[in-house]
Amino acid sequence: MDPKKGGKAPVAVAKKKPKKVVNPLFENCLKQFGIDKAEKEHHLKRAQAENEGKTVKAKKPIVVKYGLNHVTYLIEQNKAQLVVIAHDVDPIELVVWLPALCRKMDIPYCIVKGKACLGAIVHQKTASVLCLTIVKNEDKMEFSKVLEAIKANFNDKYEEYRKKWGGGIIGSKLQAKTKAKERLLANEAAQRMT
Repeated sequence: MDPKKGGKAPVAVAKKKPKKVVNPLFENCLKQFGIDKAEKEHHLKRAQAENEGKTVKAKKPIVVKYGLNHVTYLIEQNKAQLVVIAHDVDPIELVVWLPALCRKMDIPYCIVKGKACLGAIVHQKTASVLCLTIVKNEDKMEFSKVLEAIKANFNDKYEEYRKKWGGGIIGSKLQAKTKAKERLLANEAAQRMT
């Protein structure tokens, strides 16, 4: 059978692929902070009223804060409700101290995959750190569930993670030293036997 004609595929291949698991944090951020039609109309009406000379009292817009210095300031002022840190920041020293600061100020933080995903939320190419300061009232229940999960996985396990060192890969110099010590001990043991 000609492969270009597209005959039947084996059952294992033809099965439906499982749905891609989406991080609920990204799902919520995109849902909460998009400007819909009603908000656009509200902005237009407010702009027209300002052009006519009327004073309009406006509510503070709900936005995601980003930028390392700005997020650090918000954490220090205890205004942040959630801090999201990208795992692939280069150099890592830029954000390596943020979890300790968040823990000190008792602010939930999480480390997620990809600064490009964080950048998409704030309409930038990349973003190393995001911060939520205000959440809509209708989303507070859902947000509190996400916060509980984040606190359980990151804030509460901080001490456990801090005590574990990664890798355990020994360099060539240390390998040579340990082999030399092993040989020396083996030679001493052989001399004792004789």
